[in-house]
Amino acid sequence: MSKVPERATIGGGLDISRLVCGLWQVADLEKGGTTLDPEISADALQAYAKAGFDTFDMADHYGSAELITGRLLSRFEGGEKRPAAFTKWCPEPGPMTADVVRKGVQERLDRLGVQKVDLLQFHWWTFEHPAWLDALHQMKGLMEEGLIGALGVTNFDTAHLKVAIADGIPIATNQVSFSLVDRRAAGDLSRLCAATGVKLLAYGTLCGGFISQKWVGEREPREIADWSRSKYKRFIDVAGGWEPFQGILSAASAIARRYGVSLSNVASRWVLEHEAVAATIIGARLGESEHRNDNLRVFDFELDDDDRAQLELAFAATTPIPGDCGDEYRKPPYLTASGDLSHHLDAIPSVFKAEPVPGSPGRFRVSSGSVWEPIAGYSRAVRTKDTIRVSGTTATHGGDRCVAPGDAGAQATYILDKILASISALGGKPEDVVRTRIYLRDADQWEPVSRAHGRVFGEVMPANTLIQAGGLIGDYEVEIEAEAELGA
Repeated sequence: MSKVPERATIGGGLDISRLVCGLWQVADLEKGGTTLDPEISADALQAYAKAGFDTFDMADHYGSAELITGRLLSRFEGGEKRPAAFTKWCPEPGPMTADVVRKGVQERLDRLGVQKVDLLQFHWWTFEHPAWLDALHQMKGLMEEGLIGALGVTNFDTAHLKVAIADGIPIATNQVSFSLVDRRAAGDLSRLCAATGVKLLAYGTLCGGFISQKWVGEREPREIADWSRSKYKRFIDVAGGWEPFQGILSAASAIARRYGVSLSNVASRWVLEHEAVAATIIGARLGESEHRNDNLRVFDFELDDDDRAQLELAFAATTPIPGDCGDEYRKPPYLTASGDLSHHLDAIPSVFKAEPVPGSPGRFRVSSGSVWEPIAGYSRAVRTKDTIRVSGTTATHGGDRCVAPGDAGAQATYILDKILASISALGGKPEDVVRTRIYLRDADQWEPVSRAHGRVFGEVMPANTLIQAGGLIGDYEVEIEAEAELGA
């Protein structure tokens, strides 16, 4: 049996364990209001580190996880190699000025007690608010200052990861859900990673403990006590329910018997064998449920074609989780620990503000801040009664900067976010859109732009026109306009 986990390199040189200890359960353990003792908890983490599980993942909202890890890191001085610490910054959407971003990063540094965060991962709730790009560019600057070792994101879908990369952000990792139940990351996201060198950090690989021998042949649970398991039961339900899930467990169990390993080993192995995956994240309950020896057995075997075919047969009886990675945080079906997030998303202020048009009762407009709007005398969007018309929109950010120059698909993604934000500010929704028009500099770029359009409007299916318009200004590859009818 392997004595320590295999290693991987991310972010141009950061050496990590391929089994990362996730500390999300600190928040679960502390949800009753009692804070864990930091020294005793750091002892538990040190035991993991001594066993080779020397990479830890946490977030700003995982209770006192950063403080506990900080106590652990303080014990490694001089030339002794200290554990690697990943954390996440998950701000509410709003202006991402240099001061706001620096404050958020400095809080991570202070809580961890370090001069540099090994891997700082960024989460953003709604891409209709474009300040996520400002935040990433500011974090890139702090990375160049030496405050951040490697820069990652969490729960980014393929399209927006591509926007970030095309806009010059050096993304090292994307942390996403990836398991035998949730296989979204194996598609377009993995293909983008193969093309760009971004690595995936996979969480939810054991679905909160549901993917284990314990649940083979068991009845469906009706009451679930902890947050993590509640979350992954929602994934199981959306994937077709308990019976198809039992089919996956049965197939994985048969493979496990063949190799003399655990069912959980098979589930982790299946994820780790994907080329884009640097590591899976396993839960560390700080002394309550430690399975280090069993976890190490994931490196003692490899799946063959027959194993994969057996799993594929079980997958065929399930329903694929809808959408792309991260969609569960931004649109139905919400598959999170707290369930439906619509109330949270609805409470986030729009980046645009609707204003009445002077002298035109019942007419409202929004401006995006583009330098061209006041010069040319037009609005980003105008609402008259129940009709909203959105002007031709380019990938202009912060007034005059072109986003993702040269990448038509990435620009289309950014533009459509901007259009939806304009419509939302005027009281509309994506399903109210009845017509779009797309103007391309180069008709050969029709496919990435059309796919971006289909990602947003694949179910709405408005009337659409796409034409080549070679005279677009500057670095803009595409321009899009839209019309919406409220209640349509």
